Amino acid sequence: MDLKKTLAKEHSKFQTLQIVDYVGVNKERFKQIINIYLAGPYRITQRAAWPLSYCVERHPELIEPHLKTILDFVDRPDTHAAVRRNTVRLLQFIEIPKRFHARVINLCFEYLLNKKQPVAVKVFSMTVLANLSQSSPEIKKELRIAIEDQLPYGSAGFVSRAKKVLKEIG
Repeated sequence: MDLKKTLAKEHSKFQTLQIVDYVGVNKERFKQIINIYLAGPYRITQRAAWPLSYCVERHPELIEPHLKTILDFVDRPDTHAAVRRNTVRLLQFIEIPKRFHARVINLCFEYLLNKKQPVAVKVFSMTVLANLSQSSPEIKKELRIAIEDQLPYGSAGFVSRAKKVLKEIG
Protein backbone atom coordinates (compact mmCIF):
# COMPACT_ATOMS: atom_id res chain seq x y z
CA MET A 1 0.00 0.00 0.00
CA ASP A 2 1.30 3.44 -0.92
CA LEU A 3 0.25 5.31 2.21
CA LYS A 4 0.71 8.81 0.84
CA LYS A 5 -1.35 8.08 -2.28
CA THR A 6 -4.00 6.37 -0.18
CA LEU A 7 -4.24 9.37 2.13
CA ALA A 8 -4.39 11.77 -0.81
CA LYS A 9 -7.20 9.81 -2.44
CA GLU A 10 -9.83 9.90 0.29
CA HIS A 11 -10.48 10.61 3.95
CA SER A 12 -12.90 8.28 5.70
CA LYS A 13 -13.12 6.08 8.74
CA PHE A 14 -13.15 3.00 6.48
CA GLN A 15 -9.90 4.08 4.87
CA THR A 16 -8.39 4.98 8.26
CA LEU A 17 -9.12 1.49 9.56
CA GLN A 18 -7.65 -0.07 6.40
CA ILE A 19 -4.43 1.87 6.99
CA VAL A 20 -4.37 0.88 10.67
CA ASP A 21 -4.80 -2.79 9.71
CA TYR A 22 -2.05 -2.44 7.10
CA VAL A 23 0.37 -0.87 9.59
CA GLY A 24 -0.42 -3.40 12.35
CA VAL A 25 2.64 -3.78 14.57
CA ASN A 26 5.08 -3.18 11.73
CA LYS A 27 7.54 -0.54 12.92
CA GLU A 28 8.66 0.40 9.41
CA ARG A 29 5.09 1.00 8.23
CA PHE A 30 4.39 2.99 11.36
CA LYS A 31 7.49 5.07 10.68
CA GLN A 32 6.10 5.74 7.18
CA ILE A 33 2.90 7.14 8.70
CA ILE A 34 4.98 9.30 11.07
CA ASN A 35 7.10 10.61 8.19
CA ILE A 36 4.02 11.40 6.07
CA TYR A 37 2.42 13.11 9.07
CA LEU A 38 5.50 15.28 9.57
CA ALA A 39 6.27 16.05 5.92
CA GLY A 40 2.91 17.35 4.78
CA PRO A 41 1.57 19.07 2.86
CA TYR A 42 -1.03 20.25 5.34
CA ARG A 43 -3.94 18.19 3.92
CA ILE A 44 -1.89 14.97 4.00
CA THR A 45 -0.67 15.73 7.53
CA GLN A 46 -4.25 16.24 8.63
CA ARG A 47 -5.34 12.99 7.00
CA ALA A 48 -2.40 11.02 8.42
CA ALA A 49 -3.15 12.19 11.97
CA TRP A 50 -6.30 10.07 12.23
CA PRO A 51 -4.79 6.66 11.37
CA LEU A 52 -1.71 7.58 13.38
CA SER A 53 -3.78 8.02 16.54
CA TYR A 54 -5.67 4.76 15.88
CA CYS A 55 -2.39 2.88 15.35
CA VAL A 56 -1.19 4.12 18.73
CA GLU A 57 -4.49 3.20 20.36
CA ARG A 58 -4.05 -0.38 19.14
CA HIS A 59 -0.27 -0.60 19.63
CA PRO A 60 0.92 2.10 22.07
CA GLU A 61 4.50 0.83 22.04
CA LEU A 62 4.97 2.01 18.44
CA ILE A 63 5.02 5.72 19.35
CA GLU A 64 7.85 5.56 21.90
CA PRO A 65 10.76 6.24 19.49
CA HIS A 66 8.80 9.07 17.84
CA LEU A 67 7.28 10.77 20.85
CA LYS A 68 9.73 13.69 21.07
CA THR A 69 9.33 14.40 17.37
CA ILE A 70 5.53 14.29 17.63
CA LEU A 71 5.55 16.63 20.65
CA ASP A 72 7.83 19.07 18.82
CA PHE A 73 5.49 19.00 15.83
CA VAL A 74 2.25 19.53 17.75
CA ASP A 75 3.79 22.38 19.71
CA ARG A 76 4.40 24.51 16.60
CA PRO A 77 2.19 27.61 16.38
CA ASP A 78 1.03 26.74 12.83
CA THR A 79 -0.25 23.29 13.78
CA HIS A 80 -3.80 22.63 12.58
CA ALA A 81 -6.51 21.74 15.12
CA ALA A 82 -6.92 18.27 13.56
CA VAL A 83 -3.26 17.52 14.21
CA ARG A 84 -3.55 18.76 17.81
CA ARG A 85 -6.73 16.75 18.33
CA ASN A 86 -5.29 13.47 17.06
CA THR A 87 -1.92 13.96 18.74
CA VAL A 88 -3.48 14.64 22.15
CA ARG A 89 -5.91 11.77 21.48
CA LEU A 90 -3.03 9.33 21.03
CA LEU A 91 -1.40 10.54 24.26
CA GLN A 92 -4.42 9.12 26.12
CA PHE A 93 -3.42 5.59 25.17
CA ILE A 94 0.23 5.55 26.15
CA GLU A 95 2.26 5.59 29.29
CA ILE A 96 4.11 8.83 28.82
CA PRO A 97 7.78 8.51 29.76
CA LYS A 98 8.72 10.50 32.87
CA ARG A 99 11.10 12.71 30.87
CA PHE A 100 8.11 14.10 28.93
CA HIS A 101 5.70 14.58 31.87
CA ALA A 102 6.33 18.29 32.43
CA ARG A 103 6.16 19.06 28.74
CA VAL A 104 2.91 17.15 28.20
CA ILE A 105 1.35 18.58 31.37
CA ASN A 106 2.14 22.13 30.22
CA LEU A 107 0.88 21.44 26.71
CA CYS A 108 -2.39 19.88 27.88
CA PHE A 109 -3.09 22.63 30.42
CA GLU A 110 -2.42 25.20 27.69
CA TYR A 111 -4.97 23.47 25.45
CA LEU A 112 -7.50 22.96 28.23
CA LEU A 113 -7.40 26.61 29.31
CA ASN A 114 -7.42 28.10 25.80
CA LYS A 115 -10.94 29.22 24.92
CA LYS A 116 -10.13 28.96 21.20
CA GLN A 117 -9.28 25.25 21.31
CA PRO A 118 -11.88 22.86 19.91
CA VAL A 119 -13.81 20.81 22.46
CA ALA A 120 -12.16 17.55 21.35
CA VAL A 121 -8.68 18.92 22.05
CA LYS A 122 -9.84 20.05 25.49
CA VAL A 123 -11.47 16.75 26.46
CA PHE A 124 -8.50 14.69 25.29
CA SER A 125 -6.24 17.05 27.25
CA MET A 126 -8.38 16.47 30.35
CA THR A 127 -7.94 12.72 30.02
CA VAL A 128 -4.19 12.95 29.47
CA LEU A 129 -3.86 15.17 32.53
CA ALA A 130 -6.00 12.81 34.60
CA ASN A 131 -3.78 9.92 33.51
CA LEU A 132 -0.65 11.87 34.43
CA SER A 133 -2.13 12.84 37.79
CA GLN A 134 -1.72 9.22 38.87
CA SER A 135 2.05 9.70 38.96
CA SER A 136 1.98 13.48 39.52
CA PRO A 137 -0.81 13.98 42.09
CA GLU A 138 0.18 17.62 42.59
CA ILE A 139 -1.63 18.54 39.34
CA LYS A 140 -5.01 17.23 40.55
CA LYS A 141 -5.97 20.48 42.30
CA GLU A 142 -5.03 22.62 39.28
CA LEU A 143 -6.88 20.23 36.95
CA ARG A 144 -9.99 20.33 39.14
CA ILE A 145 -9.97 24.15 39.15
CA ALA A 146 -9.44 24.35 35.37
CA ILE A 147 -12.33 21.98 34.73
CA GLU A 148 -14.73 23.49 37.26
CA ASP A 149 -14.11 26.99 35.90
CA GLN A 150 -15.25 25.86 32.44
CA LEU A 151 -18.13 23.58 33.42
CA PRO A 152 -20.88 26.24 33.34
CA TYR A 153 -19.94 27.16 29.76
CA GLY A 154 -18.95 23.73 28.47
CA SER A 155 -20.59 21.79 25.67
CA ALA A 156 -22.32 18.50 26.39
CA GLY A 157 -19.15 16.63 25.39
CA PHE A 158 -16.99 18.78 27.64
CA VAL A 159 -19.35 18.40 30.61
CA SER A 160 -19.60 14.62 30.16
CA ARG A 161 -15.81 14.14 30.08
CA ALA A 162 -15.33 16.67 32.88
CA LYS A 163 -17.63 14.73 35.20
CA LYS A 164 -15.74 11.50 34.50
CA VAL A 165 -12.36 13.14 35.05
CA LEU A 166 -13.47 14.91 38.25
CA LYS A 167 -14.73 11.60 39.63
CA GLU A 168 -11.49 9.87 38.64
CA ILE A 169 -9.20 12.41 40.27
CA GLY A 170 -11.28 12.47 43.43
